[in-house]
Amino acid sequence: MSLCTPDLTAERAWALTPELLANRGVAGLLLDLDNTLIPYGYEGPVPAEVAGWLAALRQAGIAAALVTNARPSRSRRWGKKLGLPALPFAAKPLPLAIFWAAKALGLPRKKLLLVGDQIFTDLLAARLAGVRVALVRPLAPKELPHTRWLRRLERRCRGDYNREDRPAGGPGGEDEHANANR
Repeated sequence: MSLCTPDLTAERAWALTPELLANRGVAGLLLDLDNTLIPYGYEGPVPAEVAGWLAALRQAGIAAALVTNARPSRSRRWGKKLGLPALPFAAKPLPLAIFWAAKALGLPRKKLLLVGDQIFTDLLAARLAGVRVALVRPLAPKELPHTRWLRRLERRCRGDYNREDRPAGGPGGEDEHANANR
C-alpha cells in the first residue's frame, strides 16, 4: 500500500457508484467536502449530481459522513444540507477524525473508503488510519494558498496514475467511471 497511490481514482466522487462500492466491500464513505463534493467556497444549493449520488448511496445502504478540514460552521451547514453527519476541523492528515467517523457510522475501518481530492491530507490520513482511499480530481481551481503549494508536490508524488493523457477512470482507463489500482 503506497503512501501516494490511491486504491481508486475517479474523475468525480459521484462516479463511484453504489454497485462499484458494494463490489469492493465498501459499506461506508468518509467524504471530503471542498473540491471533492462542492467547489471550495461554494455556498449555493446542493448540486444535483451530488444529491442524486447521495440518494443512490442511501438506497443501497451505504453510510456516509463528512470528514473535512473545513471550519465547524461550514462543515455543519453542509452536513445539514447533505443530510450527513459532519466531523469538522478533521486535522487531516492526522487520522483521529477517521477513527471517530468509523465509530459514529458503526463500521470497521476495513469497510470504509475515504473520498477526497488531496494526497497530503485525504490520502495520507486514510493510509495512517488503515482505510482505503479514492482520489478524485479537484472540482475547481480556487483553493487556499497552502493547498496550491501542496498541489505542486502532489504532481511529483502522484506519478503515472493521474497523468492528464489517461482516461478519467485512472490507470489504463479500464472502467469509465472508476478504477481500482489494486
